[in-house]
Amino acid sequence: MTPLVAGIFVIVVLLALLAIGMPIAFALGFVSVAALLLTEGWFSINIIGETFFGGLSSFALVSIPMFILMGGAVAASPAGRDLYEGLDRWLNRVPGGLVLSNLGACSIFAALSGSSPATCAAIGKMGIPEMTKRGYPDEIAAGSIAAGGTLGILIPPSITMIVYGISTETSIGRLFLAGLLPGVLLTGLFMAWTILYCRLKGVGLSTLAQRYSWRQKLEMLPHVLPFLAVIAGILFVLYGGVATPSEAAGVGALVVIVLVVVIYRLWKFASYSVVFRDTIKESVMIMMIIGAAELFSFTLSSLFITQSIAEWIAALEVNRWVLMGIINVFLLIAGFFLPPVAVILMTASILLPIITQAGFDPYWFAVIFTINMEIGLITPPVGLNLFVINAILPDLPLPSILRGAMPYVGCMILGIVILCIFPEIALWLPDTLMGPER
Repeated sequence: MTPLVAGIFVIVVLLALLAIGMPIAFALGFVSVAALLLTEGWFSINIIGETFFGGLSSFALVSIPMFILMGGAVAASPAGRDLYEGLDRWLNRVPGGLVLSNLGACSIFAALSGSSPATCAAIGKMGIPEMTKRGYPDEIAAGSIAAGGTLGILIPPSITMIVYGISTETSIGRLFLAGLLPGVLLTGLFMAWTILYCRLKGVGLSTLAQRYSWRQKLEMLPHVLPFLAVIAGILFVLYGGVATPSEAAGVGALVVIVLVVVIYRLWKFASYSVVFRDTIKESVMIMMIIGAAELFSFTLSSLFITQSIAEWIAALEVNRWVLMGIINVFLLIAGFFLPPVAVILMTASILLPIITQAGFDPYWFAVIFTINMEIGLITPPVGLNLFVINAILPDLPLPSILRGAMPYVGCMILGIVILCIFPEIALWLPDTLMGPER
């Protein structure tokens, strides 16, 4: 059996296991162990455990549960509500201002939490009922939150970027900076589409008559600015070389919890029991996927599947932009079926040598990679953000959420095109603040 045939067989079995509902970590582990036993024999048992735990040995992985804890503490407090309310007061004079408020709240909350599902859940619970109550169609109300939630894996600090950095051995601080301006770009594209839609449909105009005084606009800032200062502080210590990602995440989580306690007077430990429980569950899930993905990558390499795929793609005598187009299509399809962390762990180390050999910047590619994963979050059959919104608002039909999210998929594709034409959008900030990478 040739490596490419073996690779197709392995992928088909993996997709079949995922299709029947097997958890990703167990599916990856089962396929890997079975393939090693069939090809290497029982001797491979000696290296399975070592390989699995070797994937979890990086100290940088400590940052993942810390950032999850930071986001959970914000989600459990009224901070999300204050972000939403503050932006609503500043943007209510713009057509569709309430939707823009939710998109702005999503972008800020995404930066605080680094998690797309957490962003959708926190902002969606408050924003969607408020929008529908004021006459916005279900499609734009739910679709905007689903799309805005995807910003959580692009705007720093992003858990997805951390996993990418660990997987490809690239600078996490530089990755964070590379994702900042593209995150602002996508937020702007989302808002531009929202304004256009609301003008064409004549919705969201009732808020234009409502006026807020400067005092009402400014009174929300003391509740919001401290959390934004935490984000700025994390970025500063990372790109300034003051602290490692794990140290920055640990201190950031502690500071956010202290801010929540002080600002919102949440003194009782019972208020945080759910936060710690959910942090442990989500962290263990991600760690299991990382360990199983490391074992899966080792299996692909042992069967020479990885090398064969890389040689096949590299042997394509096509323009480098055609090659990038092929890779984008591949990532889009992978994102339809798998969550971002799984796709990154299974493919990033394979694709990175190919794109660098073709002359593309690895940090620019990380942004393109991440936007493709964002599209997967709001497209079926997996579409995690779609199901999160459907779970918190079960009366809202899933097809309505999907219809509302599709125009924002177009915005993301446009964002990828813009970044291909102007890669400096992603590279200017890290090159300016950290210097060009040698």
